Amino acid sequence: MTTTTPTPTSAPRKPLALGRRRAGSLAWHTGSLLVLAVVLYPVVWVIGASFKPSKDIINSLELFPAEPVLDNFKGLADGIADIPISTFFSNSLFYALGSVVGILASCSLAAYAFSKIRFAGRNLMFTLMIGTLLLPYHVLLIPQYVMFQKLELVNTYTPLLIGKYLATEAFFVFLMVQFMRNLPRELDEAARLDGCGHFRIYWSIVLPLCRPALITSAIFTFINAWNDFMGPLIYLNEPGKYTVSLGMMMFRDQETVSNYGGLIAMSLVALLPVLLFFLAFQRYLIDGMATSGLKG
Repeated sequence: MTTTTPTPTSAPRKPLALGRRRAGSLAWHTGSLLVLAVVLYPVVWVIGASFKPSKDIINSLELFPAEPVLDNFKGLADGIADIPISTFFSNSLFYALGSVVGILASCSLAAYAFSKIRFAGRNLMFTLMIGTLLLPYHVLLIPQYVMFQKLELVNTYTPLLIGKYLATEAFFVFLMVQFMRNLPRELDEAARLDGCGHFRIYWSIVLPLCRPALITSAIFTFINAWNDFMGPLIYLNEPGKYTVSLGMMMFRDQETVSNYGGLIAMSLVALLPVLLFFLAFQRYLIDGMATSGLKG
């Protein structure tokens, strides 16, 4: 009787599949680097141009000058048309922080009503509010200007801020509604058993739990208000009330030589507050995006 011993077989190798995966990974990383270079090129160009003389910004093709100069940044200390640069930054800061306070206060109250209070027509009103997102901003531009002009509110910050305090930003209301709907209803029921009313539940329970959504709304509101150009251009007439976006426009002169160096240097400085604000709260922004679709 003879027995045959099976010969061990080696595991099949797939060098072709491994090579394809490596080639795909290399192509993916190469494409990502190319997209990153395209996205970062304007930022790198602005940084390099801020250290060039104004006459070399348009004509020179090099990103960074061979001999950097600081005259553009030193010129910011002199101001524009006898107006200090700090005036534009303080105006933008007032506008941005006022917008953040208004959005957080009004939109959170509206979101609480839509998500926690049952009343007649709630779904219809919520649908109509979401429908306003489809309405272009320019459609309301002329009627709003005529209304504020008759109220003698042009050349003030009231037309820019009043909408923030009336929950007219449907996107942020929608964001907070979706977040509040995911909160456990047991918390509301326990609070009502303890004798809490709607305002106490809103202030002591809902708002602390909605901190990621609130900070997400605050970040987007601050960035939008800081970079807003159309609103201040329409409603502000005095240079002393201009924001940073309008202040940069004053560097361009149609009759004399435009100060492109000062314009680019101020553009670079104007990025710092937005960047610092975003870096300070980016962790909450990621938390808000990650938990907005989770069920409580």
